[in-house]
Formats: sequence, structure tokens, C-alpha cells
Amino acid sequence: MTNKRQATIKDIAKRLGLSASTVSRALKDHPDISLETKDAVKKTAEELDYQPNALALGLHNQKSNIIGVIIPQIIHYFFSAVISGIEREARKKGYNVIICQSDESMEREIENIKALVSLRVDGFLICITKETKDYAHFQKLMSRNVPVVFFDRPPEGFACDRCIIDDYAAAYQAAEHLVKLGKKKIFHFAGPDNVRIGKDRRRGFVDCMKRNGIKVDENTVFKCDSKEEAKDLIDNLIKDKNIPDGIFCCNDTTAVATINALAKYNIKVPDQVAVEGFSNDLISQLYTPSLTTIDQNGGLVGEKAFGLLLKRIESQDFTSYQTVIVPTKLIVRESTIGDIE
Repeated sequence: MTNKRQATIKDIAKRLGLSASTVSRALKDHPDISLETKDAVKKTAEELDYQPNALALGLHNQKSNIIGVIIPQIIHYFFSAVISGIEREARKKGYNVIICQSDESMEREIENIKALVSLRVDGFLICITKETKDYAHFQKLMSRNVPVVFFDRPPEGFACDRCIIDDYAAAYQAAEHLVKLGKKKIFHFAGPDNVRIGKDRRRGFVDCMKRNGIKVDENTVFKCDSKEEAKDLIDNLIKDKNIPDGIFCCNDTTAVATINALAKYNIKVPDQVAVEGFSNDLISQLYTPSLTTIDQNGGLVGEKAFGLLLKRIESQDFTSYQTVIVPTKLIVRESTIGDIE
């Protein structure tokens, strides 16, 4: 079975006995073309299922009306919420969105950029990977005056537009909630220190502990931002008889894995250990106990990030950069205070 060839302007012209240029102008509602001809052209285009060649139009107009979005992992609720926000705003402005996943690999991130450049996207929205430390591929894009906006994880020390949350303030608020509950031995299961959000959440936690006179050192802050690391860490803490009464995790996946690991040792949450996450993933609401967490407002991050990119595309101003900070909220649930009426 052969694939049906996509109809072209020449096919419409041939059927109607018109020139290709007349058909092209009719499809664009050119004032020199009669209403009768426009109607005939549009009707035939619909019958033939004609679709304009976006790449060819982009080459002609120097604009594709397509933006490229690169995210680390689409499975996370935060990123799917960001994508929804981006697409919601993009549709309003007549843009299409192509989404690529780097899978936390800098190599894949570079490949994604090359693929999107070849499609002549008008701009990029990028959340960098956990392993990205070399920014040469971003610098190459921006040296060509390609509009780029970073969201959630912008590159460190790099002049760019960015849409972020205040991870420091959000982490401080989460840690302070545990302090106000009377917890005295509070641990932080932290993200990677080479990524800004990991560093800022760690700083927020550490500063909150210090200001409240609670001990904090290398035995209270641990690199732990995955299910596997949470299981191994809890096993080691139990083995060392080093059990906290409160744990602030850098993301919801780690928090849920932490609760599961504690349950293996019959340690009850929140009666013996209060546990917090970060992100407000769907799992945080559906899990039992429901998870106290920080709502990152992913949909609004996506909307604001697209707004920044659109402004950059339309202005073509590459001399100054803007940072937009999206508000967050602490959502208190059963994993820190027990049953909620």
C-alpha cells in the first residue's frame, strides 16, 4: 500500500485551470483576487485536503510560527503542566509547539537543539538537564540572535531571559513548616548542587535551620533526588540509628519513595516522621498519606515563559535580559499534620 501524496498548490491550480500564483494569492485572501475565485480555490483545497508547507512558508517569510520546547523528562507532572501553559498561550498567538525530551542528558539536549534549528523554529524554551555544565550550545544559539528563554533550571552565570520560581524562599517556607510543628531533628534530601534549583533549595533549608537554632551539617543534608537514592538512604539511616523527626525532600517522587522506605521499618508518617515534597505532582494528592508539598505553579510558569519568548521574538532586542519569578504556595496535607478534615 502506497502513501497518498500530499496535495500542492499546483494540484489546485490544475483542477481549476488557474495559475499557481493565482491560487497562492487566493489562499492568502489577496484583494486582487475575486471573491468567486477565492471561494472556488478554498473549496478545492478542502476537497484535496491541501495543507500549506510550514517549512516553505518559513523560508519565504523568515518566520515559521513554531517554537521548540526542550524539557528533561515529560513524565513529571511539573513539566507536563508547564507544557500545557506554553501551548495554551501559543495557540492564542498562532504558534505551534514542538516538544523534545532531553532525558537529563546533555548530549540529547544538544541533539534536540540541532533538530529544532533544522526545522527553523522561531525560538526556544529550555529547561536544562541535571548534567549540563557546559553552555557552548546555548551560546552558539544566542550568538546567532536566536530567541531563547530558560525556565525552571536556567544555566548558572549565563546572561539570558529566564522564568523561574523563588526556590530559596519556597524551601525556607517548607522547612519552617516543620519547625513550627515542633520538629527538632530535620533532614533535607537535596537535589544536585550543580543545578541552581538544588543549590537554592538547600540554602533555603540550611538558613531556616540556622535561624531557628536547629543543628545542620553534613549529617543532616544528603544528596538524594530519586526513588532509588531515597530507599538506599533510609536503609543507611536506619542502620546507623540516625532517624529524623522531619524530612524535607527536593521533589515529590523522592518524598513518596521516602515514605515507602520508612513504612518498611514500620515508621509511621507523620506520627514519627513528618515528610514534605516539592512540586505538587498529582501523586502528592493521590498518595496515602497525602503529601505536604510546594506548588510550583507549572501552568503559570509555562504561560509566563512563552510570554517572555514572544516578546523576544517580536522585539528582536538582544541587548538586555529579563527574569520573571512565578509565585509558589505551601500545600499542607497529611504527611506532616495527620488526618485533614
